[in-house]
Amino acid sequence: MASLPYRARTASGDIFDIQFPLHPETADPVRVGQMVTALLDCMEKDIGIVGETSNGDVLQAFAMAMAVRARMIHASQEVVAPLSAALLRGALEAVATADHTRPQSGRA
Repeated sequence: MASLPYRARTASGDIFDIQFPLHPETADPVRVGQMVTALLDCMEKDIGIVGETSNGDVLQAFAMAMAVRARMIHASQEVVAPLSAALLRGALEAVATADHTRPQSGRA
């Protein structure tokens, strides 16, 4: 199965090197990575303007956005729902096994 290597950096400096699995019918892996970055950047900018937001609220917003986008697909719910669930499950598994680097802190 093809994968998308993706490096995510958090505001606190944590780095996650992720190998996201790609669906066999992925048309443009580079574009997929660009959209992931755009979505994460948009959310970070919003939080930076509005202020601290709970992680649960952020996850809920992403889930709702995914559901809305899935509904826009011209296919039956019986096709779209399992596909969406499988894509999310694969992404969650990929981040769970990602290499994680934390910035060093402290004084020498």
